[in-house]
Amino acid sequence: MTVRPFEKLPTIRSKLGSVIVFAVGLTVVLVYFLLGFALRNSFRDADLVELLRIAQERSTTAAASPAPEGTSLAQLQDGAFLWSGTELAEPPRFAGGVHVGVASGVEYAAVPLRTGAAQMLYAVREEPGFWVASTRFLFEFWWQLLVAGAVAAATALLVARWLARGMTQPLREMAKAARSMEAGDYGQRVQTRSRDEVGQLAVAFNRMSGELEDLERLRRDLVANVSHELRTPISSLRALLENLLDGVERPDPETLQVMLAQTERLGRLVDQLLELSRLESGDVPMVRERVALPPLVARVLSEIDVMRGRRDVELAEDLPKDLPPVYADAERVHQVLFNLLDNAVRFTPPGGRVTVRASTRNGSVDVAVADTGPGIASEHLPRVFERFYRVDPGRSRDEGGTGIGLAIARSVVEAHGGRIWAESQPGKGSVFTFELPVDDGESEITRRSR
Repeated sequence: MTVRPFEKLPTIRSKLGSVIVFAVGLTVVLVYFLLGFALRNSFRDADLVELLRIAQERSTTAAASPAPEGTSLAQLQDGAFLWSGTELAEPPRFAGGVHVGVASGVEYAAVPLRTGAAQMLYAVREEPGFWVASTRFLFEFWWQLLVAGAVAAATALLVARWLARGMTQPLREMAKAARSMEAGDYGQRVQTRSRDEVGQLAVAFNRMSGELEDLERLRRDLVANVSHELRTPISSLRALLENLLDGVERPDPETLQVMLAQTERLGRLVDQLLELSRLESGDVPMVRERVALPPLVARVLSEIDVMRGRRDVELAEDLPKDLPPVYADAERVHQVLFNLLDNAVRFTPPGGRVTVRASTRNGSVDVAVADTGPGIASEHLPRVFERFYRVDPGRSRDEGGTGIGLAIARSVVEAHGGRIWAESQPGKGSVFTFELPVDDGESEITRRSR
């Protein structure tokens, strides 16, 4: 496995500082070499002046006097060069005057010879190669360049650490908050004003911690509610069984009927919990087909009318004649309607009215169940579809509700790709609405291919 150079550094600040110092160092070195390349010929004039000085000094002395190391002397006499030192490429021939220049790979300076018959005296030196010329600037000014690079690297390191401290502050806070969340404290939030990726991460972290806090609250509420719902029928059954064992009561049909009702209540609760779990996990297959809503609504209303007993609540429907069919699972839609109507009838006082309405909107059908009950306060509306949540706990429990019906309805509607919501005002009744997709006549194969 390939290990990146900075992966072993312990903190982001050290990584960022190392990266910036490395980048500054690399930039300084690159600039130094570019300067050396650009100034590779900047010392040529100085070299030619030095050669001219050497030639002028030797033109007044004996030709055999030694030249500085790396420099050769040559006398031009009768058209031929007489070399003193290493013989190099011949420079241009001049008959008089002072001449300096570069030719045939050598630097030269030519002056008239004053002490002999030779016409000219040349001081000659090999022209520096490309790399020698390019690095000469560095060797001449190496300590200045070293000091400048060190100052630039130190400044970059200080700036990097200062920037990294501000950049990594939200990350350190998130790490601290995550450790607190490990211990079960989901109320942690991170404060940041940054709008970059770190700021976006902090926003996502706060959103996640809020959702985890809500999930933890729901989990606690679920445990408490399930425990309460199970304890009530179990306590009733236990009391009846103890009375039977103690001989306080006799196993007559009425006592057994009460025990059977409590057992059925336990069974309904367990069944609804299992069904809700399967719906939320997607384990329940949906048999979706073309469904006409008017016959389905009429059937559910008739079932509610039979089951409502002595409740004096009027049931009505208000469906348009041109209502298009929907693409849905008929049994699941029946379940949603039944739960909504059952709740509406439970909470509507005698003499009230429950109406089923429908309308089309943007390729979907909105089905609404409206009642004339006491209504729901605005603070309860966001939570009415949570499992076991009751606006009126005492009343709904006495009527036999489990507090799961609306949660199941929401899961069924969302499984169809729709949504469900509630609107209400205290004293003016409530309206529960859910949407279903309109059947557009496409085949099932076509739908799956999309």
